[in-house]
Amino acid sequence: MAELTPAAREVRRRLLHDYRYYAAKSLVIRAKNAQIVPLKLNAAQQILQDAIEEELASRGYVRIIILKGRQQGLSTHVGGYLYFNVSQKEARKAMVITHHSDSTRALFDMTKRYHDNVPAILRPSTKYSSRKELSFDRLDSSYTVATAGGDQAGRGETITDLHASELAFWKASKARELWNGLYQAVPETPGTNVFVESTANGVSGLFYELWKGAVEGTNGFRAVFIPWFLQPEYRSAVPEGFERTPDEEELVIKYNLDDEQLQWRRIRIAQNGLDLFRQEYPCYPEEAFLTTGRPVFNPETIYGMMEDAKDTKPHSRLALEGHPEIGFEWNKHSRGELEVFEPHDPSESYYIGADVGLGVRNGDWSVATVMDSRKRVVARYRAQVDPDYYAYVLNELGLFYNEARIIVENNNHGILTCNRLGKDLAYPDFYIEEVLDKTTDKITERLGFYVSVKTKPLIIDQLRADLRNNELSITDEVILRELSTYIVNESGAMEAEEGCHDDCVMSLALCNFIHEGYFEPIPADDDWYVEAI
Repeated sequence: MAELTPAAREVRRRLLHDYRYYAAKSLVIRAKNAQIVPLKLNAAQQILQDAIEEELASRGYVRIIILKGRQQGLSTHVGGYLYFNVSQKEARKAMVITHHSDSTRALFDMTKRYHDNVPAILRPSTKYSSRKELSFDRLDSSYTVATAGGDQAGRGETITDLHASELAFWKASKARELWNGLYQAVPETPGTNVFVESTANGVSGLFYELWKGAVEGTNGFRAVFIPWFLQPEYRSAVPEGFERTPDEEELVIKYNLDDEQLQWRRIRIAQNGLDLFRQEYPCYPEEAFLTTGRPVFNPETIYGMMEDAKDTKPHSRLALEGHPEIGFEWNKHSRGELEVFEPHDPSESYYIGADVGLGVRNGDWSVATVMDSRKRVVARYRAQVDPDYYAYVLNELGLFYNEARIIVENNNHGILTCNRLGKDLAYPDFYIEEVLDKTTDKITERLGFYVSVKTKPLIIDQLRADLRNNELSITDEVILRELSTYIVNESGAMEAEEGCHDDCVMSLALCNFIHEGYFEPIPADDDWYVEAI
């Protein structure tokens, strides 16, 4: 083979190290107009490539999580970048995991198109090619695709390039185990790449947690989000008589949108509705997360509370120490189950709502929410304790909070908690239901509150109305997170999203149900009395 000229050597060097140059000169894609064209990076892809290059410059490897909108070409970009690496370098193993078999095939077909159309001088020797893998024998590198929930992909292997696609839609029961296995297979060494990309799917789950950790700078990932209005093609001709709505005027002020972009937005909203538009074409990350699913509580209200609570830390944490025979005492403890958000006030009136868990590991939680007279959540107890012991916890919690009025769910194992608290411990201010005995036609008393298909909507709808009217003040992120993942399922029932809990929601709803409301005192000075006379 003839020796390369200096100019040719420089071209080859750029093809090896400069992905932007390599993509435009070597890769082809099927464009939106159904034409096969060179991969010239669009605005969104340029932003992603900037983030990749910043990662490489700062620490030598890439860890990026992408919250994406619709048809921005970010999956295409990641696929091209992985092929760029494995087809030119030795001992690389790329693994792509998607949420659905159709997506798996689509991403592999895209990579196969790269491979089939790359210039011959850049196409590596191929040992074999299947519907799931490209293997390059001389480089000892490979590119493999798989579907989440299938075989334990990545187990026992060392992966250099990982692409977790649509992570928010991986099956919740298997997502964490699969992700942990894959992520642990990628060494934290120079040249390795991990990309997580997905559209949003509610304020819960693995993808949301990874995104939140990246934004907060706690998990080692760089967060990348590109709003829809950076796409130059997202414009439509403006008709005569076009006038902006108040909401559109706000968008113009915030994001400097023009009328062509607003008209394009109007058309998409008319076709699919505002909620779907916000999910698929978000202006900011939280908009995408908050408009997915079928939330019971207003997402914007909950998100506003989350923003207000972001910098709020618990006043203290307390643990209940002692034994029934010798007595109990609340003591400060860094890992105490009782998180206190406001200092205790000896003159205040308090209310406690309690949801009872079974007390087993990996099960539901026993939660007690404490409100003051102004409907501020001042404390929250959350632990996995036995139902009988939970009665002692509630007794001590109520006494600590000035003999607070307590309401306890009496379903299933909650019956034991209610009997122990109301009868054995004789708590002084315990909620008792009056129930009509249909057999004797007499009114009987029942300790606690029975949550049924009839009574659950009563307390949840009251909580929903009071939250909408801004009557509650909540700075507890655990409660707010559960409120955000409390949904209406396909059968119309209200419950926690799969993989989430609703113990805090039920505890809060019960507490709100027995709250007598807050009355602002009217100051009365001498002038008031003169006017009254």
